[in-house]
Amino acid sequence: MKKFFRWFVGVLLIIIAAFSAYAFISGKTYLFTAIRYNFANIDDYQQFSNNEVSIAAPQPWEEAADYNKINYPDSLNALLEELGSVGLLMIRDNAIVFEKYWKGYSDSSKSGSFSMAKSITSLLIGVALKEGKIKSLDEPVGNYLPEFKEGDKAAVRIVDLLTMSSGTDWNESYWNLFSVTSEAYYGHDLYATATGVKMKDKPGTVHSYKSGDTQLLGLLLEKATGQSLSDYASTKLWQPLGAEHPALWSTDKEQGHIKAYCCFNSNVRDFARIGKLMLDSGKWNGTSIIDSAYWANSIKPCGIKDLKEKACDYYGYQWWIDPVHPEVFYARGILGQYIIVIPSKKTIIVRLGEKTSKIRERTVPKEVRYLINWGMGG
Repeated sequence: MKKFFRWFVGVLLIIIAAFSAYAFISGKTYLFTAIRYNFANIDDYQQFSNNEVSIAAPQPWEEAADYNKINYPDSLNALLEELGSVGLLMIRDNAIVFEKYWKGYSDSSKSGSFSMAKSITSLLIGVALKEGKIKSLDEPVGNYLPEFKEGDKAAVRIVDLLTMSSGTDWNESYWNLFSVTSEAYYGHDLYATATGVKMKDKPGTVHSYKSGDTQLLGLLLEKATGQSLSDYASTKLWQPLGAEHPALWSTDKEQGHIKAYCCFNSNVRDFARIGKLMLDSGKWNGTSIIDSAYWANSIKPCGIKDLKEKACDYYGYQWWIDPVHPEVFYARGILGQYIIVIPSKKTIIVRLGEKTSKIRERTVPKEVRYLINWGMGG
């Protein structure tokens, strides 16, 4: 037994030494962080460096006369509890009609957005377009990022990034420690990671979900505006929208680049402001925040052929669309983070949690279908 134990320890030490040598020689030292934290969680902002997205004059939500008295189906509650929900909110006609929290979370608790941040980054592109800091969505990305000025990359336009049709070879693998997505999440040089992609397809011809496309949008915005993404979000979104609590947007390192594709940390009530902005056609209390044409195209299916050779009827400019109810659109994060907008019902639903169902109905997660049906009165 002692002999086997010594053999096992020896083999383990060799594996650790080989892994460490590979990490250092290849420059992939992020692997140590990935191994340490293992899987992504909704409180990962506590492990990362963060920039504050600041507030100005808060505009608290009103509570409806029937606050927390509306129908809340047992079947929906059971599903949400099964999936580790931490917060749920429904707003109708600009007032809170329902909210519920689990696991000690509250209306001020921070929770990670994951890919809901993609929709926020898209909004900031709309702001920059309205302000003229970006001249056109047909502009080449190379106008802002020199790594895209020459070769096949020179054909990539801003709109190709928005519709996830850049044609790059970004590997959207969340469970592979060696994937570029893991490197982006745990690494310390997002600029090099995002711009280091190679071309695989002709831009604008294949819709393929890639966090790298959104990260390029974030880097592009920083070049176009001369500001960090967090500062731009503060003055152009969080403050005008009357957020009640400062948000945190995670970075790759101290004073580094914002993780534009993920990691915007806030609470259900403040996330709902993003939904209200989109419900009101890109306006806040009558004031235009984003370009109106941009808003309309954001929630219009891009129609580009996807990996299944079908025209994409479920994704616009970094916003998901329900093919069953095409008026309904939503922001979506990998662990079941959602901002759902149902225009015909003047309804916004926000759900934050730890897990998502593996069941999909025409790209729509099971819990999103339940939430849409609930919001539509079904």
